[in-house]
Parts: sequence; C-alpha cells; structure tokens
Amino acid sequence: MARFMDVHHGMQGITSDELMAAHRADLAIEKEEGVHFERAWADPESGIVYCLSEAPSAEAVQRIHERTGHKADEIHPVPLSV
Repeated sequence: MARFMDVHHGMQGITSDELMAAHRADLAIEKEEGVHFERAWADPESGIVYCLSEAPSAEAVQRIHERTGHKADEIHPVPLSV
C-alpha cells in the first residue's frame, strides 16, 4: 500500500463539523476500494483541505472522494516520511 496526500480547493468557510462529516463519509465506504483515510486537515480561510490516506492507487482515492461528493483537485504520492 502506498501513501497519498490529496488536496481539495474551494472549501472556504469549512467548519470542523463539515470536515468531520466529509471524513466520515469517506471512512464509511473506503474499504470498497481498499483505501484507508488516516487524517484530514483544513484551512477555512484559504478553502484548502488535505487528506492523508493509504491506498492501492491515486485512482482508488479519487473514486472514494468522487462517490462521497468531494473530488480531490490534486493527489500526490508520499513515498517518504520521517
């Protein structure tokens, strides 16, 4: 399994409750694509949301996000961490 950081733009004003609801929607169906969403962060002022996941592919991550109504604008592999 690989790690991915995906980025969503245009989410100005997102609240912690809205972020949690979006994250829970992903968690509810993630197993169908073999994905695990580990964590999400948001900057309500800029409207940027970040999600960290483990998945078989970036496409699997995107399919989950599309099905839950918040398609990622960018998905980046994260091959190294410390």
